[in-house]
Amino acid sequence: MSMYIDIENHLSSFNLKVNFEHHDGVLGFLGASGSGKSMSLKCISGLVTPSKGKIIINDKTFFDSEKKINLSPQKRKAGYLFQNYALFPNMNIIDNIEIGVSNLSEQVKKTLSKQYIERLGLVGLEKHYPWQLSGGQQQRVALARALITSPDILLLDEPFSALDQHLRNNLEKELMSILKDYNGNVIFVTHDIAEAYRVCDNIIVYENGVSLENREKKALFKRPKTLAEATLTGCKNISKAKKTGKYTIHAENWGHEYIVNNEVPDNIQYICIRAHDIEISENDNNINTFAYQIDNIVENPFEFTLYMKHKTNLNANLIEYKVEKKNMVFANYDTVFLTFPKDSLFYF
Repeated sequence: MSMYIDIENHLSSFNLKVNFEHHDGVLGFLGASGSGKSMSLKCISGLVTPSKGKIIINDKTFFDSEKKINLSPQKRKAGYLFQNYALFPNMNIIDNIEIGVSNLSEQVKKTLSKQYIERLGLVGLEKHYPWQLSGGQQQRVALARALITSPDILLLDEPFSALDQHLRNNLEKELMSILKDYNGNVIFVTHDIAEAYRVCDNIIVYENGVSLENREKKALFKRPKTLAEATLTGCKNISKAKKTGKYTIHAENWGHEYIVNNEVPDNIQYICIRAHDIEISENDNNINTFAYQIDNIVENPFEFTLYMKHKTNLNANLIEYKVEKKNMVFANYDTVFLTFPKDSLFYF
């Protein structure tokens, strides 16, 4: 498996600039709505022609502006699962699934469609129309239609966004099981942080139409390298930063200086820490430990989110801290000592 994408597309709303290589595992596109994720899929599939660049999948050139190559969608062998599924309302389930292999003999088509109908739990629904199906059933039909062509690349555009949480969880498990047996390239588009982490092996963050670095997911979440990577992977505590020493950083919005493990670059702009990485201490004797007061508590199903106020600097930003309900033992304390572990601070 291999993907090489280096394209630009000049649109009225923004300019799309995508540049990455990928060789193994599910690749995720993570970004806000309108950041260029879905447009990238349309360019790869051939539904949209980029302004310039190259698209090469498994050494097969889909698009090359210099060489005047631009394969039709039918010749690209790309399975596309659209966000709204894009099923044909006037066709029953079998016809919707078989439309991608209409060039095959009737016997081969029936054998293949039967295989995917059984595999995706659609037995008994063959003669139903899309409007007679639930959202989850429609999604399975769309996935069967995408897979039946044995595509070289599978493009999944926010496949669970229209489903309720329970159904999303079940279908996500089914999809991951299917992907284990699929040998082609996979791109999974989402704006859901947790979903991206569960499904994908590598993730590319999109920012205003630009694809950032292709990164292994654990490395991305542990050490974001840009403000967009930090915010889009869910980091809530972000402060403007200034280098004060070889291993010290002043967080302008937090009102404290922090000691870090690695040498601080001269051009540092931000320092960050995730809410669940902050620790509670009995006093301020530990490194990077400071006094706070509880400003507000928000109850979630299984944890509390606490917004902590700087003890003396009223202009400092609130610090977000998360704690499991079973560990919530200090809610009435006037002073809470928060420790910012050196290993958990990241900066860029």
